[in-house]
Amino acid sequence: MVQFISRRGFVMASIGGFAGMYAVNQGHANAPLNEGKIFLNYDEAGLDAAYDQREWADNIAEVFERIESRNATVRATIGEPERHSYGSGTSPQGLDWYRTDRPNAPIHIHLHGGAWSMGSARGSAFLAQPSVNAGAHVVIPDYVKVTDIGGNLLPLGEQCRAAVAWVYRNASRFNADADRILISGHSAGGHLAGVVLTTDWSHFNLPANVVKQGLLVSGMYDLHPVSLSSRNEYVTFDQETITSMSPVRHLDRLNAKVVVAFGTKESPEFQRQSRDFFSAARNKGTMARIIEANGMNHFEILEDMGDAQGKVGRAALELMEL
Repeated sequence: MVQFISRRGFVMASIGGFAGMYAVNQGHANAPLNEGKIFLNYDEAGLDAAYDQREWADNIAEVFERIESRNATVRATIGEPERHSYGSGTSPQGLDWYRTDRPNAPIHIHLHGGAWSMGSARGSAFLAQPSVNAGAHVVIPDYVKVTDIGGNLLPLGEQCRAAVAWVYRNASRFNADADRILISGHSAGGHLAGVVLTTDWSHFNLPANVVKQGLLVSGMYDLHPVSLSSRNEYVTFDQETITSMSPVRHLDRLNAKVVVAFGTKESPEFQRQSRDFFSAARNKGTMARIIEANGMNHFEILEDMGDAQGKVGRAALELMEL
């Protein structure tokens, strides 16, 4: 188990190889609140809690135990993924590719969560089963952890874009359809999926509509309020990062059909971020819909993504018309 402790006294841990997070509260509830408001009606302690989903779910360990069991089942049933490199360098730039037997099949690329500092492709295997069984390839990239590169968030976006570009250019090797790419992501991965969806693909010499559909689950789409929270302890939120990696500020580059999802038991701030992104995308003329998963917290909705009959799991298949 790998862990570190934040200034607020929380333990963040990797559970069984999955991007697990759970909390041990060491006095946060009794910490004195600052007088001033720093964003909307939040003071410092309130905003910290709003961007820490461990405050809003008490069953995190149980959810991750179930996910770990499903990961093992998926690897036993659909097999181990192929491992491919999508870039060079010392930082993790590899991806797991789960094949389907269907010819010229669509491609579902998923970006895992973990507060930009945890998680792995291997720990997200359970998400592959619904799409592979329905006739789509599933690709799950690894990307560098922000805590390993001095808090710089920009390389994470660069690597995720590079992974998508690699998949697009190499789709024919896998008997896959490069013109049917769905990107999804949860939590920090939802944020990064939003970054991918609002990419200027001309920098890659690729068409503007490389990604045809997006499924953004429990993400953050404007980094300004995030930068005021305790996440700034391990992420460097300079103005370039906030501006360039806030998807809601670049909707002119959005060329995909989008579903935005969140759980009604997530923090109000995560819910606001999702609703605001959905509304802004719709106002820009994007084909978009929103899923409010009633009764689900931040981690239960992740589990739902791996269920073909789940609200969010079904949405992925519907976006790919499977």
